[in-house]
Amino acid sequence: MDLSLETRDVGGRTVVAVGGEIDVYTAPKLRDTISELVASGHYHLVVDMQAVEFLDSTGLGVLVGGLKKVRAHDGSLELVCHQDRLLKIFRITGLAKVFVIHDDTEQALSAG
Repeated sequence: MDLSLETRDVGGRTVVAVGGEIDVYTAPKLRDTISELVASGHYHLVVDMQAVEFLDSTGLGVLVGGLKKVRAHDGSLELVCHQDRLLKIFRITGLAKVFVIHDDTEQALSAG
């Protein structure tokens, strides 16, 4: 499976909708997208993972790297994820305490 990415600006924040699998093969595509957004001045990101079917350690590393990039500019990177199997990964790794995780995009955008 491939990775689909779609970005849109909503009220001063950039939503990155991700679909498919975030793994060792596709994670560089997400990393490059986040890097390009930060380089062009987008420091408040919402990564919508509702259509993500698989996430491995490489994908987690890309998300943590993205968080570090935006924080260097006093920005934020929040996640939208409601799937138990993905949330379990964040809990097991301790990253549920690192990332702000919302149930849906509307909640993420209204929280900011």
